[in-house]
Parts: sequence; C-alpha cells; structure tokens
Amino acid sequence: MNNENRNEFKPGFTPGAENWNGRLAMIGFAAALIIELVSGEGLLHFWGLM
Repeated sequence: MNNENRNEFKPGFTPGAENWNGRLAMIGFAAALIIELVSGEGLLHFWGLM
C-alpha cells in the first residue's frame, strides 16, 4: 500500500493535484451558483461581460 499523503499540496503532476483541482472546481461552481441565485442574473451579466 502506498503511504503517500494525497492531501499534501505539491506543485506538478502529482496524485494530490487531482484532489485539489476537484476541490477548487467545486468551490468555484458553488460560488457561481450562489452569485446567480442572489443577483438573479448569470455570471457573465453580473460581471458586465455580456
């Protein structure tokens, strides 16, 4: 069994990078969803890009 800590943040292509990428993607998606629900308009409209 591999005793590597998958939660440790190390730069590059490491097994933990997939965990951190997924976690940050979930936070970004949740933030975009909350902005859309609170403001009543899409994320691009909220930032004035469309």
